[in-house]
Amino acid sequence: MTTRILYNADCPICNAEICHYQRYADARGIPFGFDDLNTVDPAIYGVTADEAARRLHVLHDGRVYVGVDAFVLIWSQMPRYRPLAWIVGAPVIRSMARIVYDQILAPWLYRAHLRRVSSP
Repeated sequence: MTTRILYNADCPICNAEICHYQRYADARGIPFGFDDLNTVDPAIYGVTADEAARRLHVLHDGRVYVGVDAFVLIWSQMPRYRPLAWIVGAPVIRSMARIVYDQILAPWLYRAHLRRVSSP
């Protein structure tokens, strides 16, 4: 089953990271699909554009993964990143990573997104 990744191509940080994953996956035949929330209907992922801009979303085997869980799923399918998926996926580390991502990183990126879309 193909893993589809919904990301914000207008976010320089998000775009750089996802483009890196895309190059890595393409070079190794990993069947990822990449959807820019600015050009695809995010309802496919069961979210609005605003919700999609707040966190990374991944659709895999009919289930949507969000935030740290989405990153762990992506990394687990990429040989170079499997050790990172294993480490971050460990229960205590995953809990800490969720706090950092959900409380600090994702809100900071979302606020930057709002500033970009509101400036002329």
